Amino acid sequence: MAEDLELIPVHTRILTEKDDIVDSIARYTEGKVGPDDLVCSAESVVAITQGRYVRPENLKISRVAQFCCRFIPDYGSLASPHGMQSLMDVEGKWRVAFALFGGFLAKLVGKPGMFYVWGGKETAMIDDVTGTMPPFDKCIVYGPADADNVCQAITDRLGCYGAMIADVNDLKRSRVVGITPKVDGDIARMLLIDNPFGNASQKSPICIIKNYRQYQEAKKSGK
Repeated sequence: MAEDLELIPVHTRILTEKDDIVDSIARYTEGKVGPDDLVCSAESVVAITQGRYVRPENLKISRVAQFCCRFIPDYGSLASPHGMQSLMDVEGKWRVAFALFGGFLAKLVGKPGMFYVWGGKETAMIDDVTGTMPPFDKCIVYGPADADNVCQAITDRLGCYGAMIADVNDLKRSRVVGITPKVDGDIARMLLIDNPFGNASQKSPICIIKNYRQYQEAKKSGK
């Protein structure tokens, strides 16, 4: 039932590329997860365990990246030359540049956000330095690979109702990065809107949503 819904942040040690994310989630949630629960993970910790990060000092900053980053709002991860260059290294320099220009034109005709569509999937997922927990706050972190498959592996391992990898911040933005088929992404992501993850000193990049199945069924039935 909806009244039994509970969000439980799960504390871990610092996870690195030496850790397997499924093994780690299973270890730290042992005895806490039931068959009606949804297990959620912050996207940055999944990416870190996959080794999907780069140190800014290892990037060669192009003039194109230095120019393009000026058009990103200061709070964005792509507003720095290093953040923009890291995107260009994986999505292509000219693809990103043309997506930024095209996105500006699209915004003029009432279609905002097209830069993040045309620039490639990493455009919305890169976390610049300070975007995640130490010591990776000195790194630029990409989005996780095979996010849906990781979610399925978590579900199979834990026997829970489902799993979700989410990109959530303190600006009331919550986005699904990976999810299992039975879970309604719109319902689930809104439950994380207040950002229960602790990606900094809290070291709680995992969250269990207890009794999620009943909550989702109640929402869909209008109860």
